[in-house]
Amino acid sequence: MKHEAKKVLVLGGTGFVGGYVCSRLARAGHQITLLTRDAQQARSSKLLPNTTLVETDVYRQQALRKLINGHDVVINLVGILNERGFSGKGFQRAHVQLPDTVMAAMGEAGVRRYIHMSALRAGEGNSHYQRTRGEAEQHVRDSGLDWTIMQPSVIFGRGDSFLNRFAGLLKIAPVLPLACAGSRFQPVWVVDVAQAFVAAVERPETIGQSYELGGPEIFTLRQIVELVRDLLGVKRLIIGLPKPLSWLQGQVLDFAPSKPFSSDNYKSLQVDSVVKGEDGLQRLGIPAQSLTTIAPDYIGGGRRRKLFSKAQRNARR
Repeated sequence: MKHEAKKVLVLGGTGFVGGYVCSRLARAGHQITLLTRDAQQARSSKLLPNTTLVETDVYRQQALRKLINGHDVVINLVGILNERGFSGKGFQRAHVQLPDTVMAAMGEAGVRRYIHMSALRAGEGNSHYQRTRGEAEQHVRDSGLDWTIMQPSVIFGRGDSFLNRFAGLLKIAPVLPLACAGSRFQPVWVVDVAQAFVAAVERPETIGQSYELGGPEIFTLRQIVELVRDLLGVKRLIIGLPKPLSWLQGQVLDFAPSKPFSSDNYKSLQVDSVVKGEDGLQRLGIPAQSLTTIAPDYIGGGRRRKLFSKAQRNARR
């Protein structure tokens, strides 16, 4: 079915997920205004059809109001996994203050359709990440706007910072001490997530709905890292750390320059990122693609998938 082209304003569209969302929106014929803090760094986004790149400070409500005016839909993809320091202020600013600013600007501009990126298990546990995600969701639901909330598990795909980070570590480390190795995930392909956003833009029945997005397989973190190791074809010892040492690793790496793991990540991993309700992709009619099918295409040079029959047997919904 052909849908009417919409004018869509996107925040956070220059990141990993945003690139796929904007690409799929453009492919579907929608007109995109992509906001960025640094147009020079985001210049590759100019290559997308039907896309206008605008440099602005997204925290300035009046500037946002002017930019939002005339659009049909606003999509907010902004999110962080770590912050500078430990206070939670960085999470509060990105996950709560920004959506509040966006929604207030939408109200002033008279634009009602808002699609919000959140996360599975938002509001559960005691991490700053999950707490602020949950707080933002409540503000969205109370906004009076025509909202839709997307709640993905960990997102994978070409260019991700999840599998590729472990791949980088496994290439150099003969032994990998792994915190929270038993934490469970339901990895979802970035293209499927992007298609969910396109569906929300095009289908009015998604208004007032939240969608838990997960793939067809469930893995522990150890199983995911073992899969990456096997894709790379390297022999590495993966040591699952007990809870006290996992906590300690988070405390120590809080002070690492790039925060590859943090005390807040440790807290987030105490809550499994697994779909509890009805599967959102299934509700939207999107066939979910599996990690064991997609990952070999971009990790380890596309090694043969038959190596992962064991991983597929161990993974389950």
